[in-house]
Amino acid sequence: MAAALGGLGLLRGRLRLRLAAAAASPPSFSSSSSSSASCLGPRAAVRGGAAARPAAGRSYGSEAKEEEELRVRYLDDEHKGIVVLGLNRSHAKNALNKNLLKMMSKAVDALKSDKKVRTVIFRSEVPGIFCAGADLKERAKMHSSEVGSFVSKARATINEMANLPVPTIAAIDGTALGGGLELALACDIRVAASSAKMGLVETKLAIIPGAGGTQRLPRTIGVSLAKELIFSARIVDGEEAKSIGLISHVVEQNEAGDAAYRRALALAREFLPQGPVAMRVAKLAINQGMEVDLVTGLAIEEACYAQTIPTKDRIEGLLAFKEKRPPRYKGE
Repeated sequence: MAAALGGLGLLRGRLRLRLAAAAASPPSFSSSSSSSASCLGPRAAVRGGAAARPAAGRSYGSEAKEEEELRVRYLDDEHKGIVVLGLNRSHAKNALNKNLLKMMSKAVDALKSDKKVRTVIFRSEVPGIFCAGADLKERAKMHSSEVGSFVSKARATINEMANLPVPTIAAIDGTALGGGLELALACDIRVAASSAKMGLVETKLAIIPGAGGTQRLPRTIGVSLAKELIFSARIVDGEEAKSIGLISHVVEQNEAGDAAYRRALALAREFLPQGPVAMRVAKLAINQGMEVDLVTGLAIEEACYAQTIPTKDRIEGLLAFKEKRPPRYKGE
């Protein structure tokens, strides 16, 4: 215990650095103009900052432009604070290629320093597929010396996603294979859709490790079962995935094919009333605490809690409780 608590000062210093980075001013985005619309509508649009955000309408053409392969939507009105990252490579079943990984890394880098972001949802803009994993057609054209760096980039990008300081939700409306499931595993919460009705999308999940799956899957469902799924490359549906703890929620798929996204959005709205600073340090405490013994984990929790004591969020929370009213958090 003495050893664990002896390093508490250093740990607090590291946590302060992380929180300071999270509090940095958000970078600007260049985008085309858009009009206001419901976040669930087919032509949904979002606003944020001084410039308009990209339109959120789906486009399922086979010739998706490179800049449209990842759609970043900052939702507004009652969903303000929720950001949706939509995979949009319909011609390649959202397979992860160099360009998409680059765009994902850039988007995540911007989100981690944006104080206005409260929750991030990862979803697909393409019906019936979440992500088919790595783009094997692109990989086949790579020189052998390029493959290692590509896999390293994929792993680094997924790690960046996992380390976002705000809650993340994967909305799996369709198949997630290999790197696609590893992407979902990097999220804090996973929601999948399932259906017994003919004609509706059935979520299917299978992992072929390469971008962290051998580490995240055992931590999620246990070592023995993770080995079984990895050794067999078995495909499981949403119901089975829920039963083994691979996903948190399974919902009946709807005719629009976006039931998992709608459930994810409802979850994200539950997070919005909570104190943003407390949410960030809670995630940090959980993530770091799960990698160490209990005594060290408790020291991490203590260091994280210490960061909330002088914040305006904590003071507002205490006042709201005393005055029996909803808190009005603004963040630090």
